[in-house]
Amino acid sequence: MGISRNEALDCFRSDDLIGIGMEADAVRRKLHPEGVVTYTLDGKTSYAAADGGSSSHTFATLCDDIAETVAMGGAGVILQGEVTPALTITWFEALLRQTKERFPAVWLHCLSASEILAIAEHSGLTLHDTIVRLRDAGLDSIPGNDAGILDDAVQPQGARMRWKTQDWLAVHRAAHKLGIQTTATMTFGAGETFEHRVNHLQLVRQLQEETAGFASFTPRTFPTQTSTVPGFEKATAVEYLKTLAISRMYLDNIEHVQSNLETQGLKVLQVGLRFGANDAGSVMLAEGANAATEEQVRQVIRDAGFTPFQRDTLYQTMFLN
Repeated sequence: MGISRNEALDCFRSDDLIGIGMEADAVRRKLHPEGVVTYTLDGKTSYAAADGGSSSHTFATLCDDIAETVAMGGAGVILQGEVTPALTITWFEALLRQTKERFPAVWLHCLSASEILAIAEHSGLTLHDTIVRLRDAGLDSIPGNDAGILDDAVQPQGARMRWKTQDWLAVHRAAHKLGIQTTATMTFGAGETFEHRVNHLQLVRQLQEETAGFASFTPRTFPTQTSTVPGFEKATAVEYLKTLAISRMYLDNIEHVQSNLETQGLKVLQVGLRFGANDAGSVMLAEGANAATEEQVRQVIRDAGFTPFQRDTLYQTMFLN
């Protein structure tokens, strides 16, 4: 059993960062005694249909992006975008099927809960039927990176602006019941309280207890200042590490917790491997100042005292390079 709600709140209010990190590291060692840290080379691309109906141009562009990912050693692709009213279930079925026909070995980690909710709405379908049809067309798993903070008192919620916390949970619950694994995130640092963060962790833990469908959890900070809360300051590296450690201790029923290269960069990523994380995320998703090569990620993993292993999207296969 992970730490309690009150213990999590005490940790958030504590100044003992090292002590919290050591406790999280102990949880990691219990779950992953083999001393391995994983990473993936999954790429990311988006869909768009300028004419609102035909997917031919979209598919050609998407193929170019996926081919580039595969050429770099990638085994999976995150496919996301904006669901307009013209993009109904049949449009996405065609896109997924064509993609699978062209790249049968590529894992399609596609369509956030917000997108699936919009597809269901525009198509007049239930969530269950929408997810079944997407799965049958080639959807392999669902990313949870639109979660924001799972507390409707917190604004803004970014990609999940239109949808409530229970809507997000309903998508992931339905997917899990259909045998589709998903991932979960928490994007924090926009003025929410510690209580809001723990509310988020509590809901994720409860759904995992119910379905065991989350493959991993990733706490991440907003890349830029997005809050209008007076006096708001972007979360620091210290705040990130503390939240990472608390997440690891609270979510002991989720096997994998990620230290996020995409938002934190190599230095903080490396420290995070001693604050409970056993995964470094995708090398390909980090851009700008946080961009890194595969060998750089492997080196910081080794320097932290672990053996680096490349993995597939859902940790089902490991590759020792």
